[in-house]
Amino acid sequence: MARTKDPLRTYRGKRHFGRTREPHGDGPGRTGGGDPRFVVQIHDASTLHFDFRLEVDGVLKSWSVPKGPPSDPAQKRLAVPTEDHPLEYREFEGVIAEGEYGAGTVVVWDEGTYRPLPPGRRDRRGLPFADALADGHVSFRLHGAKLRGDYALTRFRGGGKRDSWLLVRERSTGKGGGSGRGAPADPARARSVRSGRTLRQVAAAEPADDEGSRR
Repeated sequence: MARTKDPLRTYRGKRHFGRTREPHGDGPGRTGGGDPRFVVQIHDASTLHFDFRLEVDGVLKSWSVPKGPPSDPAQKRLAVPTEDHPLEYREFEGVIAEGEYGAGTVVVWDEGTYRPLPPGRRDRRGLPFADALADGHVSFRLHGAKLRGDYALTRFRGGGKRDSWLLVRERSTGKGGGSGRGAPADPARARSVRSGRTLRQVAAAEPADDEGSRR
């Protein structure tokens, strides 16, 4: 699979780092071993939604999931790809200033590690995870504080400006599949796994810049 020279070019091009505390992405990258990380953030921007991010090839591959991760295999959640984010973004919690891209409040709803699952009947080629993702389907097991179990991301519509994917909870048949929860019924009242605060409490502690307009 072709790799871009700077996978964070789009991310950086959308932001003015003199006005936002979001990380620039100049950190050392992954340090130490262990499984790759994931994070789920609640983002109160122009619409309240979840951002689902998986560490892949030194960046956070990211999707906007309006209804959040599912708890039941019968549920299928729309997941719209967004630009790659730096690994440091998994720790970001705060207010993006008005007038900036994605203006609004962000909390870390869940975080942890994940493991790619062996290819199933959909794909017997055994592609590396990054290549399987580029090919349109990956399965993985989340080990988070709230999300635990087997999930899959599948592209069902390609072309145009944006692909469309589905995030689903798979029926676990193997040991360690877990029984984690899904998205909270009221994301506005959900608490951060890092700070224990709600969106409102984070916004009150760090008011957004009142210039500009929310996008």
